[in-house]
Amino acid sequence: MKRVLLLHTGGTLGMAAPPAPPTGGSAPRGLAPDRFARALVAQVPELTRLAEIDTRILCNLDSSDVGPEEWSALALEVAAARERADGVVIVHGTDTMAYTASALSFALEGLDRPVVLTGSQRPLGEVRTDARHNLVDAVDLATRDIPEVGICFDGALLRGNRATKGDAWSYAAFASPGCPPLARLGIDVEVAPHVRRPPLVPTVPFRCRPEFDPRVAIVHVLPGMAPASFEALLDHPRTAPRGIVLCAFGVGNVPTRARPLAPAVRRAVDGGVTVLVVSQAWAGAVDLTLYENGAALADAGALPGGDLRVEAAAVKLMHALAIFPDDPAGRADYLSANVAGERGDGLRHLRD
Repeated sequence: MKRVLLLHTGGTLGMAAPPAPPTGGSAPRGLAPDRFARALVAQVPELTRLAEIDTRILCNLDSSDVGPEEWSALALEVAAARERADGVVIVHGTDTMAYTASALSFALEGLDRPVVLTGSQRPLGEVRTDARHNLVDAVDLATRDIPEVGICFDGALLRGNRATKGDAWSYAAFASPGCPPLARLGIDVEVAPHVRRPPLVPTVPFRCRPEFDPRVAIVHVLPGMAPASFEALLDHPRTAPRGIVLCAFGVGNVPTRARPLAPAVRRAVDGGVTVLVVSQAWAGAVDLTLYENGAALADAGALPGGDLRVEAAAVKLMHALAIFPDDPAGRADYLSANVAGERGDGLRHLRD
């Protein structure tokens, strides 16, 4: 039987009203590993029919509080688990799950086994919960030959660095525009042909690179936006970003007539800031050669992000800044490379 490590980080799935304290006593504080493991097996006994489950509580946070420090800790936990686990399931809140999945996909270079993030829109203890379904699916997927970081939700496994939370009220909380699911779970489990697998003779050995530089800002371009609002980010020496994800119109266009943004981008780039351009569009890719309004950004030194989702773009930029701190050319090459399927893998011909 396959062995699966289940890492708990918090989120809705594990939420429950605290039990009433005994007379004269106090309520238990936080989750204890043994109680957590017993509760999972008691409420979802079918897990033990899928795999040998080992549980570890890394933290118990609302995912709004999960960031680069937790990403690094998770990456190191997964790297260490390779000696004893065939796959890893990470219970995580939905709000920032796509950011964490992206971070792990970049940090776990040469990944050779599944790392599946899941959570729920309702707690496990509720009657109408999606937690049980998601958890069973995630553990099942963690026993299969799917060596990617993915998000398992509502009967589908999505590539983690292509996913985005698109619905806060539906059980189908996540989507991956432009990239069909890696697997669909119905009566059977259908694994898609575009799952990334290492070559039979690995050219790159597994390596964990858990560094992230959080000094990244996201700027959403608006019609009529004053360039001064962009430049204001650069004028505070203690808080100025080292990287900016610029969410532009269409295939990477910005205003050039009344309030041109390119000169402000040029100032940022000349000051050592890496500017990565992504699209505000739900699907499609940035191409800074198609229109003059996009070419102005390329001339200013901005980098095209292709079809990177904003979550993956921000996290990849954090990673690039950390692993190439003094090498702008190395950063540019890394950001333009398709490291873990985040830039499409030539999947435009596929349909959801």
